[in-house]
Amino acid sequence: MLTIEIQKENGYDILLLSGEVDASNSVILDEAITNLVNDGSKAILVDAAGLEYISSAGLGVFMSYLEDFQEKNIGLKIYSLSERVFEVFKILGLDQLMHIYPDKESALLS
Repeated sequence: MLTIEIQKENGYDILLLSGEVDASNSVILDEAITNLVNDGSKAILVDAAGLEYISSAGLGVFMSYLEDFQEKNIGLKIYSLSERVFEVFKILGLDQLMHIYPDKESALLS
């Protein structure tokens, strides 16, 4: 099960992810990001502290926005990934394509 909470803080839209992102619910993540983009967000933080698992479908959601974010000058930063989930990003080389930080403070300072 996936739950997403959206908060606004200091000009950032923060997505708080909890649970698991897989093929059956990755559309929920996609819709949340699409809504932020359509609402004019320029800076999105993803708080992944509660993210227990992410499948290739979930990673695909993030990957599908990389080019759009670059073209629209939208910043995306992911932080507080568990070691297990971070390894999935790392194995696929996504740690080289996305801005991933150990915690919220590091993400805000960069």
